[in-house]
Order: sequence, then C-alpha cells, then structure tokens
Amino acid sequence: MEADKHDAEPSAALMSAIVTEHFVLQSAAGTTVSEALGRSSLYLSALSSSLIALGFAAQTPGLLLPFAAAALPTVFVLGVFTTARLVDTGVQNVLYLSSIARIRGYYRELDREAARYFARWDADGGETADALGSLAVKSGPLAGLFTAASMIAIINGVLAGVCLALLTYYLVTDHHLAAALAVGVATAAAVLTVFFRYQHHRYRNIQR
Repeated sequence: MEADKHDAEPSAALMSAIVTEHFVLQSAAGTTVSEALGRSSLYLSALSSSLIALGFAAQTPGLLLPFAAAALPTVFVLGVFTTARLVDTGVQNVLYLSSIARIRGYYRELDREAARYFARWDADGGETADALGSLAVKSGPLAGLFTAASMIAIINGVLAGVCLALLTYYLVTDHHLAAALAVGVATAAAVLTVFFRYQHHRYRNIQR
C-alpha cells in the first residue's frame, strides 16, 4: 500500500520542476509576443516614414520615381524578413502553449476536483488544439489567418503591388493605368498566396 501511494503521488521535487517549467514556458511565450510586437512596429515605422518622404519627393519633378525605386523595394524586403520571423515567433508561441497545455493536463490528474480548475480550452482536440483554444483560435486550415504575420504580409503584399504598378505605369506601358493596376493586383495576389501557403505549411507541421 505504501509503495502504491508513493507511486501515485508526485514527489515534491517533480512538482517543483513542473511548476518552474510552467513559469519558464509562460515567460518564453510572452517573449515571442513582445518580439512580434517589436518587429511589427519597426516595419510599420519604416513604411510610414518612407511614405511620408515619398509625399515630399512627389513635389519635386523627376524625383518621385528614383526615390520610390530606392525606398519601396527596401521596405518590401524588410517586410519579407519581418513576416518570416513573425511566422517563426507565432509557431514558437503555439509550441510553448502546447507544452503548458501538457502540464495543465498533468495538473488535471492530480486530484478528483482538479479538472474544475484546469479545464481544457478545446476539449475536442489535442495539446496543440488546446493551445490554440487559449488564444481563442480554432485549430484548422485558417488557424494562422489572423496572426501578426498575416497582418504585415497583407500590407507588404499591397506594397509589392504598388511598386510594380508604378514601374509598369511609368516605364513599361507609358502611363497606361489599367495595365498598371492589373499588374499591381496580380503581384499582390501572388505575394499573399506564397506567404499564406508558407505559413499554412509551418502551422500544419505543429498540428500533426
């Protein structure tokens, strides 16, 4: 009886380690959110500054196109790097929350009443679904649609479309507006398609 009781009850060292790990995971998850906010703010600040400078450059004849050709592609490349890293931080955040969900699952088994205090966020799925549930996100193909990475990617896709539309309008079609708009829309759609496929692939790997 004593051996069975000893095996059933967690040791003090184990509980201390689990609680410490829970705290570390929460801190790490908060770090990914802070990094995402910082990177998003950096990109939006660079874009805003470039657009303001572009407005001033437009007042000088012959300066708009050279300035746009230098500034907008640079901001676009920054946006690509930013979205790639934001996908990384989003995936890492879900992994941390999945580990927290695993620990909470252990807490639920400690006592008959524990399930009342450590309820699952998503009772229909596994640890990853539970982690997404804690973010009010349903596990599935659209899990990454409303992430910070998606927000920046949409803005960056529009920026890419504007860049190529301007290039088409001024240098390729000799001020043909319809053709420039078509090129811009197609470019934005292509950039967003590539991004969402990449993000879906990354999130799908952690949902398996």
